[in-house]
Amino acid sequence: MFNIENFDIKLNTDFIGRVFVYADELASTNTFLMNKNSGYNQSGTVVLAEKQLTGKGRKDRVWYSAPESNLTFSILITKDKFLFSNSSLINFVASLSVAVSIENLFQLKTELKWPNDVLLDGKKSAGILIESISQGNKIERMVIGIGVNVNQNSFQGLFNYPPTSIRNELGRTVEREKFLAEILNNFELLLEKIKHNKTEVLNDWKAKCKMIGERISVIENDLEKFGIFYDIDDDGFLLLQTKDGIEKIHFGDVSLG
Repeated sequence: MFNIENFDIKLNTDFIGRVFVYADELASTNTFLMNKNSGYNQSGTVVLAEKQLTGKGRKDRVWYSAPESNLTFSILITKDKFLFSNSSLINFVASLSVAVSIENLFQLKTELKWPNDVLLDGKKSAGILIESISQGNKIERMVIGIGVNVNQNSFQGLFNYPPTSIRNELGRTVEREKFLAEILNNFELLLEKIKHNKTEVLNDWKAKCKMIGERISVIENDLEKFGIFYDIDDDGFLLLQTKDGIEKIHFGDVSLG
């Protein structure tokens, strides 16, 4: 059982997580917060579910998480709290906040995979799904869904990257309350930091991305492309070096190849 009081004691934020919703079971925390009629519209609201019936990953993939073992939660950001013009950069804030928290608390070395996966020893430990509602060309409501494998000790199914958990890598059970508070604390710090120093945040992210400089394959819109992972630009897009020059990749699945 998640101890909300212990979590609240360790939370050190101005607005992220100050409205906190705990649920035994939801279809999806992202779906819940994307609904304006949910009754939760304050920016920074966090919804944590012990069990998700239809947890989602990128490209409508299923995200399965063992109940009461992991952290599956979503953060709501509304237009009054958008601190930068390019919403794609929130991917880097979210994934870096998870990676930094893992390293701070557990001294495990993390690796980041574009656009937003967190790896431990080459295995996937966390994923992020961002959804938004726009009016015209302006985002009105953004939901950042984060799933972290914390105390789950076994995984079933077929995976592009083998999964792992903090527990499996550390060899002991982890206190989820302190871990979630640490992630949210770092999320708010990085959200503010990227407003003033986008370059530093992106450089910190790139320092954890071992794929940069390697030959990769990218599947974008069902089309596979090959080249060298040249860099990430100031908007967070992948720059792929091919025989024809540098191509900007806005989204896609990346693997070494």
